[in-house]
Amino acid sequence: MNSFLYVLLTAGGLVILVPFIWMLSTSLKIPSQVFAWPIEWIPKPVKFSNYVEALSMRPFILYYGNTFFITGLAVLGQVFSSSIVGYSLARLRWRGNNLVFALIMSTLMLPEIVRMIPTFVIFSKIGWVDTFLPLILPHFFAGAFNVFLFRQFFHSLPKDLDEAATVDGASLFGIYWRIILPLSKPVIGIVAINTFRYSWNDFLHPLIYLNDTKLWTITLGLRAFQQEFNIDWNLLMAASATSMLPILILFVIAQKYFIQGIVFTGVKG
Repeated sequence: MNSFLYVLLTAGGLVILVPFIWMLSTSLKIPSQVFAWPIEWIPKPVKFSNYVEALSMRPFILYYGNTFFITGLAVLGQVFSSSIVGYSLARLRWRGNNLVFALIMSTLMLPEIVRMIPTFVIFSKIGWVDTFLPLILPHFFAGAFNVFLFRQFFHSLPKDLDEAATVDGASLFGIYWRIILPLSKPVIGIVAINTFRYSWNDFLHPLIYLNDTKLWTITLGLRAFQQEFNIDWNLLMAASATSMLPILILFVIAQKYFIQGIVFTGVKG
């Protein structure tokens, strides 16, 4: 039975990897090989120069810098705001605690598209369109699902930690910052990875708010590349492969915390 499950999971994993393998293969091909049938999985010849050519056709270094700046601040904002709200809901006792948590969770039922127009109007009125602020500032207001993850994880930590720290004279923020947060690497990892992935791959919000090409992110750069160069698929796949690299590196580095976060956030309700 176990052998069958391993075979099934391996087959499923290979199916999922096929588009990724095709992208890498295509990124190293000459144009005439891209849609050849049967598919040539191993390019002949292998053209690593496709990557240099693709990245030189537009200012992708600038796009990467903009995307790293936006994504880095988004991760910091989301981790800090969601963790401190989760800390309040899980470790402190105050009137209306459960009601506030229920209201926060209810916002998950509100589609993003419903908030998009009023949010754009607000940012437009205060003059933030064509700046990075609409892409960064919302992450400094805790996300409902991330609050849930932090609250669930904080519930799994012993209350004795808070009591011992209080006896030693620690403030509520001191307990959060010096004791609770350092013990929360698994859930910080999963929130950081999810936020990084969402912000890095975000296309719609940069499309709405960023008009100046000097402010474009990598997703807008790839879209413009596709429109301007009439879809040279080998070059487009080369540019797309480089855009995936930061996410893959982050996941490899933080996969231990990612997996632990998934396990531990479901331990206690």
